[in-house]
Amino acid sequence: MKIIIEELSNNGILILSVISLLTAQLLKILTYLITFKQLNLSRAFGSGGMPSSHSSFVTTLSTSVGIVHGFDSTLFAISIVSSLIVMYDASGVRLAVGKQAKLLNELQLVVKLIASTELKAEEKFKELVGHTKLEVLAGFVLGIIISFMGINFLK
Repeated sequence: MKIIIEELSNNGILILSVISLLTAQLLKILTYLITFKQLNLSRAFGSGGMPSSHSSFVTTLSTSVGIVHGFDSTLFAISIVSSLIVMYDASGVRLAVGKQAKLLNELQLVVKLIASTELKAEEKFKELVGHTKLEVLAGFVLGIIISFMGINFLK
């Protein structure tokens, strides 16, 4: 176990990718504050929002793998394909799920009004699940920037 922890702590690509993820999550607080003029610390722990931490995380991973192992390496090819799938999912499938959740929540309110019933808080669906294309793009750019800023950390 000690060896695994030592190896993980020496993995510059993994550490830089996690730094990118955490940076994106913290930036969500700032962008929420600018957009809605209120501080919402819970944005650091949620999905959705600006920038996409999923995109930032996988872009840092792929870019760092390219820097260390070469952009013509099999490792980079595997990493970039996986990254593209994650980014497509974040802006496609997960965004659609969020839109459907919003519609279902509105439908529940209509049912509540018509039937005069109480809805429990846990019955509300989470609406902020996916990302817009701009949020994914911002995460992508952040991931590249962090990779090149940490280039000395990688080698």
